[in-house]
Amino acid sequence: MLRLARVFVPIFTMFAIVGCGSKPSPSIVATTSIIEDAAKRIAGGHIRVECLMGPGVDPHKFQPSASDIGKLASAKLVLYNGLHLEGKMVDLLEKPNPNRKAVAVTRTLDAKELHHADIDGGAHDPHIWFDIKLWMKCVAVIRDELCELDPPHADDFRKNATEYLKELDALNAEVREKATKLPKNRRVLVTSHDAFGYFGSAYGFDVRGLQGASTATESGIGQVQDLVTFLGENKIPAVFTETSVPEAGLKKVIEGVKDKYAFDVKIVGDDEALYSDALGETNSTGGTYPGMIRHNIDVIVRNLAK
Repeated sequence: MLRLARVFVPIFTMFAIVGCGSKPSPSIVATTSIIEDAAKRIAGGHIRVECLMGPGVDPHKFQPSASDIGKLASAKLVLYNGLHLEGKMVDLLEKPNPNRKAVAVTRTLDAKELHHADIDGGAHDPHIWFDIKLWMKCVAVIRDELCELDPPHADDFRKNATEYLKELDALNAEVREKATKLPKNRRVLVTSHDAFGYFGSAYGFDVRGLQGASTATESGIGQVQDLVTFLGENKIPAVFTETSVPEAGLKKVIEGVKDKYAFDVKIVGDDEALYSDALGETNSTGGTYPGMIRHNIDVIVRNLAK
């Protein structure tokens, strides 16, 4: 019995070591939850997809942990937004690696389609997902990359992508219809940071942000005063917080409006905070890209219509 135990223990230990190391590494890593959502819809379970930045994470300020760097190192494909959304992480993402491919999902967008913005060394606003038509082009990039990564399942990926793109096309029409319920002079969207420029252009809103396109740069006194003046003189009824940005700055603004113009501006937050740079928790209204878009347009229209 003792001899058997001596043989069994090393064999058990060997299997334990193999078992601990046998967990498959992720095939795909997406930097943002918005990209992850699209990749999972297209992958349909054939490919494992992991995300670096979870619900409510601000990508402008994101600092990868040792675990995150490990995920990037073991991935076969990394999908990132590009246009400097990920800031200094771009150097890490684009570092040559013979075992991994890194792709910016915005790579096929024409410069003429992009908004100018000075952000973390870049020249364009990276928040393209708020124009659903632009995001559909990014979804096509994700589809093509998955087909290249896993050719045996390419037909499934194309089928899933076609269905998803049809859904997004209908969503685009839905958002446009809901936006038109607001009179043009009420389509004024004021948020914590300037993430909704593409939304404004696509659906007819005048968009103002307290901070610029990147939250990495704090708003100055001049920006606060300019927004106070704009809200007070135009009697804008509401401003909107974002799930990934603190609301302290907007609170200072509405206090300034009340002091200077004796006018109360509603600050829309808590369960009605807008999703901007990240999706919500899995079971929340903003847990998917279509859910995020619907939540935002419904909250915006409801509060600006009052």
